[in-house]
Amino acid sequence: MTRRVSAILLVLAALVGGCTGDGEQDDLTSVPVGGELTLSDVPKALRPFYKQELTWRDCRSGDQCATLTVPLDYAKPKGRTITLSVVKVPAADARRRLGSMVVNPGGPGGSGIDYATRGTSTWGAALLRSYDLVGFDPRGVGESTPIDCQSDAQLDAYVSADPDPDSTAEWRRYHRLNRSFFSSCMKEDAGLATHMSTVDVAKDMDVLRYALGQPRLVYFGASYGTFIGGTYANLFPTHVGRMVLDGAIDPSKSSTEMSLVQAGGFETALRAYVQNCVDEGSCYLGRTVDEGTARIGDFLEQLDAEPIEGSGGRQVTEGLAVYGIFAPLYDRNYWGILDNALSAALRGSGAQLLALSDAYTRRGPAGYIDNAIQVLPVVNCLDHDDSESATRIEELMPEFENASPTFGRIFASGLGSCADWSFRSGKAGVRLEAKGSAPLLVVGTTRDPATRSRTRA
Repeated sequence: MTRRVSAILLVLAALVGGCTGDGEQDDLTSVPVGGELTLSDVPKALRPFYKQELTWRDCRSGDQCATLTVPLDYAKPKGRTITLSVVKVPAADARRRLGSMVVNPGGPGGSGIDYATRGTSTWGAALLRSYDLVGFDPRGVGESTPIDCQSDAQLDAYVSADPDPDSTAEWRRYHRLNRSFFSSCMKEDAGLATHMSTVDVAKDMDVLRYALGQPRLVYFGASYGTFIGGTYANLFPTHVGRMVLDGAIDPSKSSTEMSLVQAGGFETALRAYVQNCVDEGSCYLGRTVDEGTARIGDFLEQLDAEPIEGSGGRQVTEGLAVYGIFAPLYDRNYWGILDNALSAALRGSGAQLLALSDAYTRRGPAGYIDNAIQVLPVVNCLDHDDSESATRIEELMPEFENASPTFGRIFASGLGSCADWSFRSGKAGVRLEAKGSAPLLVVGTTRDPATRSRTRA
């Protein structure tokens, strides 16, 4: 699944998605969203959830907030319930309002509330005039009933761990940290931890659609948000109105296939960054792209053996450095920041690189800002319970190293992490066909390292 795209969207900057430009009104009305608001296809036991009214209150300087109650387990609607936090940014032109558009930035773990309220930095004027933008934090995320597995200190150890174990002792520690994380999730809230799949989120979104009074859902999803939208369309094809899936992932692929594509995507982004450095002259990494990427690879290996000082008494490990390098690779506007951070780290000063890493993992000076870093592995393992064995990972290493000499082993090493969770969802890649739905606009990418297609630009 996508790795921390939402963190870059929310911390470094908003990546402007497709269909957010200031287009003509006719462009926004090409797909019908009307029809009869009906519960005829909703099981009777679930209808009370659909019938609830959203009580909006003023919040966030002009926006409106509400909560929505949904069943923890849709197979047991009379059991435990959880709460979803919802925000609405009212359409600027109430007279020409077309309805509500639900949005999600990806992750897993990204806040739909933060995404909806980003204004013109993300959304075009036509959308802001014509639609109420509605964001919700998916179950387990942020302001909704959240998963909270570990303390900040435990998360620091988990996040900073060696991402590429190369000895028996390092592998043991790697799996020990994984097992500790998942066992903590189960101890804190096993019910929530095992009901945070994308299918659960899509079902929540249909309850929200009805509560908004819309016969059909209007939706914009980016990155992992495309998986939410595609899953929704597959489950509720006749409830689909206008839907844009921007930076789409292929949910039919296995975790291994998706990780291989991501490894290649980050290598492509890294080489583009180094090429730019070389082209500008006097590149601090070397005279050629190969020299520059090799130096970064050597630096990461050196950190594996001996971390460098960061800030606040924290050290920069190989794992934290990888996150710090990943963060600016999503957007070339931040390559200058990476120049300063990485060149300083190569001289032994890791404070700036640690700051980039913290942006990626959503860590502030006083601890983690939200729980996105905890949501990510839980949802990924629920959706793709297809871990590779240690033997198979070793067999796959050459293919991953070929795709990414710098990061390939890191991506390959993570292929067995879900096996450290005692819970088995039994789910793997699934083909989404959405038969009977309105047309979907699916936008592929070649330069988003986390969601690129296999075709190189």
